[in-house]
Amino acid sequence: MKYKRILLKLSGEALMGDKQFGIDNNRLMQYAREIQSIHDMGVEIAIVIGGGNIFRGLQAAEGGIERTQGDYMGMLATVINGIALQSALETLNLKTRLLSAIKMEQIAEPFIRRRAVRHLEKGRIVIFGAGTGNPYFTTDSAASLRAIEIEADVILKGTRVDGIYTADPEKDKTATKYSTITFNEVYEKGLNVMDLTAFTLCNENKLPIIVFNINASGNLKRVIDGEQVGTLVNF
Repeated sequence: MKYKRILLKLSGEALMGDKQFGIDNNRLMQYAREIQSIHDMGVEIAIVIGGGNIFRGLQAAEGGIERTQGDYMGMLATVINGIALQSALETLNLKTRLLSAIKMEQIAEPFIRRRAVRHLEKGRIVIFGAGTGNPYFTTDSAASLRAIEIEADVILKGTRVDGIYTADPEKDKTATKYSTITFNEVYEKGLNVMDLTAFTLCNENKLPIIVFNINASGNLKRVIDGEQVGTLVNF
């Protein structure tokens, strides 16, 4: 086992499966089983999930909703996804805690760093909801910040693409995949790994990122085992 404590970043769009919006229950349970497989190995797991399958703050701004309000709506969407993932994990008899950056006592604990770390030490899966609690920050930024706060070994960014490519592989068939790449190379080549604020946070705090295809069964466990899966962004 290469990593003891990880932060798994999932996009909200990934939860849609084949739907146009909302949550695909089959996809949700697939992720829950993948997470269970590494929990059974003794990995301490924290999760940040986006809200794009329900609501995106940036799209709201385009539709006339004030940016700050739209961002708060997006944060609430991440809490909805967090509750759904928590429920899926608990059907597999896994102990979980949902921590929210915005107080909502009836459904989530408030985010307190020491409490989050204690939950991880006790083997509970911690889901961080509501982003950073601030507008103008993405869930990528929330993932980077929380990973640094809990002293995670790595951020695992689960996507539908199997790593970082020289160009968008869905649009450019000649795009080639990097197995490893440095933070500086990502800056120089202008590659889109995560938003610049989040990426810079990881770089400054020496936190590696692995981008991999979460939809391929067993990939998450292979990453934890130290196999060459996806793309490693290192120093």
